[in-house]
Amino acid sequence: MSNASSSPTVSRSGARSMAQVSLFAALMAVMGLIPKIDLPLGVPITIQSLGVMLAGVMLGPWRGFQSMLLFLAAVAVGLPLLAGGRGGIAVFMSPSAGYLAGYSLAAAIVGALMAVLLKGSPQATPRRIAVSAFIAALLGGLVCLHAFGVLGLMLMAKLSLVQAFKVTLAFVPGDFIKCILCALIVHAVARGLPDWRFGGRA
Repeated sequence: MSNASSSPTVSRSGARSMAQVSLFAALMAVMGLIPKIDLPLGVPITIQSLGVMLAGVMLGPWRGFQSMLLFLAAVAVGLPLLAGGRGGIAVFMSPSAGYLAGYSLAAAIVGALMAVLLKGSPQATPRRIAVSAFIAALLGGLVCLHAFGVLGLMLMAKLSLVQAFKVTLAFVPGDFIKCILCALIVHAVARGLPDWRFGGRA
């Protein structure tokens, strides 16, 4: 009897998780419609790293990881979802491959950090949630993502560590602004949807 009564709850929870994963994968696709800014070496500036940060803080590590993996799978099969209408396997062989490969893990790290920062605070204020989102986005969505980017530049563009680090510095100011935008968006969501499970917390 208890199994029968819990089944609808499990189904609803699973359906909600799938919907959220799909929603943030779709959000990444929408962000891909915003024009990119091309830089030397074929690594463009795009808004999509903001989507990585939001997926982590809003969904938590596992669903954030899944949403980015779903998005990258769609890109890999040829859908032109990256900024500038790019898609297909070739983009994973380009100098920006490291950043793309880091999307899923960066979202997971952002989500894990968000969960840790909010641990023990089920009734955290919107301000605290926003500050936590900024810190999580900064460490996971900026530091982690750029670490993958540097590695990709070294492997695909054949740059030295110092050269790759200098290239990725061009993205840091813009990504810092994205961390602030992430915190502002999260603050608005926390005020409008106080029951939202940021970082996948219980």
